[in-house]
Amino acid sequence: MEASLLVLLAFIAGSRQASIKVDPSTLPTFLTSSQVFKVKDQDRVVLPCEVTNPGPYVLAWKKGIAVLSAGSVKVSPDPRVQLINGFNLEIREVGPQDSGDYVCQIGTLEPREITHTLEVLEPPRITYVSSNGRVEVKKGSSVLLECKAVGNPIPRLTWSRKNNLLPGGDQTAITSILSLDRVDRHHAGTYQCTASNGIGEDASKQVVLHVLYPPEISVENPIVHSAEGMEAQLVCIVHGENQPEVLWYRDTMQLDTTEQRIMESRGSRHTLVIRKVHRLDFGNYTCVADNQLGKTRKSIQLTGAPKAATFKSSATGNYRESYNISWEVESHSPIEEYQLLFRRISDDSNHPQPLHVQSQRKFGLTENRTYSAVGYSIGMGYTRSSKGYSDWRNVILPASRATNRGVQSMSYVIRGLEPGQQYEAKVQARNKFGWSPISKSFIFQTTDRDMAFSDITRYYEKDEPSTLEDFFGVGPAGHSNCIGRPLSLLILSWIFSSFS
Repeated sequence: MEASLLVLLAFIAGSRQASIKVDPSTLPTFLTSSQVFKVKDQDRVVLPCEVTNPGPYVLAWKKGIAVLSAGSVKVSPDPRVQLINGFNLEIREVGPQDSGDYVCQIGTLEPREITHTLEVLEPPRITYVSSNGRVEVKKGSSVLLECKAVGNPIPRLTWSRKNNLLPGGDQTAITSILSLDRVDRHHAGTYQCTASNGIGEDASKQVVLHVLYPPEISVENPIVHSAEGMEAQLVCIVHGENQPEVLWYRDTMQLDTTEQRIMESRGSRHTLVIRKVHRLDFGNYTCVADNQLGKTRKSIQLTGAPKAATFKSSATGNYRESYNISWEVESHSPIEEYQLLFRRISDDSNHPQPLHVQSQRKFGLTENRTYSAVGYSIGMGYTRSSKGYSDWRNVILPASRATNRGVQSMSYVIRGLEPGQQYEAKVQARNKFGWSPISKSFIFQTTDRDMAFSDITRYYEKDEPSTLEDFFGVGPAGHSNCIGRPLSLLILSWIFSSFS
């Protein structure tokens, strides 16, 4: 009732002005100009409205059609709103609902007014994430992770992944919708949506993505080398949603835990431990993983055969028509023989060519000597054409003495080669359990110039112990031997003269 009366009085005062001629110089004017105020949520704001020559005119505050004050009387029932220091409008505990335009108006014949715009700055608040933060999707499908937020200014939305990069390899992605295509188990994890606008603290929510997929198995070693009496461990790494059940098989027979066989599981690592391997334990084993989405299997071979050999000799030889090739083999049982394969690499398009020079020297019909230092096997080799290996020469080298378990070494001098040519070599080793896999190819080259005998004697006159002396037993390793060194040089002279 009071507010209506004040409005009516203001109207009557304005009507009287219409019948009175007013001197413009006596009319009130604003000392305050229109402004924009940006205020944080729950802060206090004062909207200024200062005038000169107010006279009998009524000054009112309005927001939209609502009158907040008329003259010095507050009309709004909101306790947070009041007039201070004249006609300045104070609003305490500002909230989002207070945003908008505020008009300070003087009730002259032609009303004069200024307009203040109030923006309430709100910290970000996330209002939505996909599936309330838990998303399940099958392997191979596509999925959209969505995030919505409110705030003033409008928040920026950023996706990240907890303890990992995003699937595309980025640390973050600025978007409201994160798209993932053809998902697999590597996409699974905790994704985090962060909303920020520079006001207050950032807001964040997490989405846990579960990828449903049949078990996936990788083996630590597809071939496990062992020996009788040793322990062997066969390891399968199994991944799958809801922890798949894992069983072990020997051929088609399911294995149970015994004193001889132990099955261990630690997280995704599943191990079959065979204690004191027996000859009958060698063979193929399979780990089978099963969950509600499918079944997967991987095989592991347990063998007593040697591992593949690795070459240790230099890629460039010291002689025109011969080359001393050496290699090492890891075997838990003594090596019984070696098979060395080699061929010349053609200058034309890198196609291998037969070793015509060796054929002309009747290489395949004559004995080839092997000279080895201490720690190496020694033996006599012979060559023959290798079936299934076109243009390859095949040298069989029986191990002349039993060697211990572990790394076993071998050296062999290939003769009848061509000067300055490249050759390719491979080697296999056999123990009582069978042949090793064939080694990787090794490329070596003969020289265009033989090492002079003076270079040989200079090499073996170093202070370092001579392996040849040790091999022939003419001097203990690490000690000078005035008799042994000339003798070893004499032997060397005989060896190299026999190559020519």
